Amino acid sequence: MRGAMLADDSVLLPADEIPSPWPARRVTVGGSMLHVRDTPGHPGAEPAVYVHGLGGSSQNFTDLAGLLADRLDGQAVDLPGFGYSDAIPRYSIPAFATTLIDYLEHSGRGPVHLIGNSLGGSISVRVAALRPDLVRTLTLVSPAMPFLNPRRTAQGPVLPLLALPGAERLMAWALTRVTAEQMAEQVLAACFGDTTKVHPQRRAEAMEEIQLRYTVAHYPKAYLGTLRGLVSSFLRAYLPGEDSQWRLAARVQAPTLVIGGLNDKLVDPRVPAQVAKAIPDSRLLILPGVGHVAQMEVPRLVARGIVGLLDDVR
Repeated sequence: MRGAMLADDSVLLPADEIPSPWPARRVTVGGSMLHVRDTPGHPGAEPAVYVHGLGGSSQNFTDLAGLLADRLDGQAVDLPGFGYSDAIPRYSIPAFATTLIDYLEHSGRGPVHLIGNSLGGSISVRVAALRPDLVRTLTLVSPAMPFLNPRRTAQGPVLPLLALPGAERLMAWALTRVTAEQMAEQVLAACFGDTTKVHPQRRAEAMEEIQLRYTVAHYPKAYLGTLRGLVSSFLRAYLPGEDSQWRLAARVQAPTLVIGGLNDKLVDPRVPAQVAKAIPDSRLLILPGVGHVAQMEVPRLVARGIVGLLDDVR
């Protein structure tokens, strides 16, 4: 592990305007529909795939993908059960990783620069470990890798719900007790270190995504099922066996950038350094004052870190 290199800000595309979410299309993979957003193509740009976190969507990478569009031909996916993608029977890290591998093979673009946030980071670690042929570089933003202290996450109060029968129905009922506006503010407060950095357009888009959750019948099952899958992966990580997320991290061959925010309320801020120690060819970037979604809160800093990684590899 070593410190990350930051490229100069001048190498990034200018951000004079706040871009709208990138154009979307539907892709059928393994019998299910995946909703995918594409950044504008630039000659010579290399293939990249962006993977969001629990409860997020492909829109979580609008700003970052735009800043990197001259270097990375990006595709941001809605994971199954989230955004506009179809539901799947079972939600777990292995199931999501299988879907992502199928998508990478289906797209036929060769190895990609894989960029994952939170849950997407944990999924990306598994993909990079199991299929090194599909990953050129790996960037992990606040990866949801194992930690066993539930008090270190804002989702701690939700964890007892996982043990209750009919938890999905209880969560669906709970959604009816909170307005979309209240839910959006709670989500932003949990994800950002400083919510004053949220642009009004991004706040409006977050509201639209929250309202979508109220209309999608499978969302409570997808959310709680995925949270169960994460907790299960955390517990297995400290047991014998090759399926441990920490053992998988040690198998990652791709040059890797790990980014963490010291004001992260959803992943223990100590985790990114542990991830960087576990991955052989890694660089670490710690951001004071930043929360769980650094690619949304400080996209230019994250983009500079990714360009630094690309330049270092070259």
